[in-house]
Amino acid sequence: MLVKEVAGVLEEFAPLQIQESWDNSGLSVGSPEAEVSGIMLGLDCTPQLVDEAVAAGCNLIVTHHPLIFGRLSKICPEDPVGLAIIKAIRAGVAVYSAHTTADKVQGGVSWAMAQRLGLQNIRILDGDETGLGVVGDFPQALEWEQAAALVKKAFNLKTLRCSRPSGPVRTVAMCGGSGSSLIDAAREAGAQLYLCGDISYHHFFTPEGFSIMDIGHFESEVDIVGVLFALLRKKFPNFVIHISENLNNSNPVFYL
Repeated sequence: MLVKEVAGVLEEFAPLQIQESWDNSGLSVGSPEAEVSGIMLGLDCTPQLVDEAVAAGCNLIVTHHPLIFGRLSKICPEDPVGLAIIKAIRAGVAVYSAHTTADKVQGGVSWAMAQRLGLQNIRILDGDETGLGVVGDFPQALEWEQAAALVKKAFNLKTLRCSRPSGPVRTVAMCGGSGSSLIDAAREAGAQLYLCGDISYHHFFTPEGFSIMDIGHFESEVDIVGVLFALLRKKFPNFVIHISENLNNSNPVFYL
């Protein structure tokens, strides 16, 4: 099996042409014609993940976040991105990412968030057949405190950054990762609650009847690794495919 065959399966689910203009989804290291010995999946392509892939006999890494993202002016081992690139090239490991491509498809990042909460009537927040974020409904309205407790439990959160409590919650909008750009869209969709990551201070000043919960970037996106694993396992049932054993400990944000 070749790298391009694996990429083809991923792109059937999350087509490259739908990625945001600033994104770098797709193959960032290696040749599409290279033979694949095994696949390692993680959220971020760190030097540690490259080492784990090599130790497991895998020469293709599939992640959500792109390894090369934005302007890259130099590649050196003192920089984590540079070190990961160096290690991957030396070991003959290809690196592929499904970033905003997997954010925007049905069954992708935000859909996985909604499923954790048991939401019904899930629909795209910003778009038609594809788009960022989703909106869904609890089976019945919850008091704000009940909704907060459910969110903490569902996403295994030690702490929760949120705006002030603001009445019952039935409709919830969410976007994995950095989702502050969709706050207005969440309100316009009739949501009483919006979940995402990387919310800044001023966004927490919310109007009556609407509140925001910042559940963390990693926490909101990590389920996509399992989604991609299931996709590849179904297509290649007899092939070597691993999820990083360190996945749940790979969040770069620490809570003390």
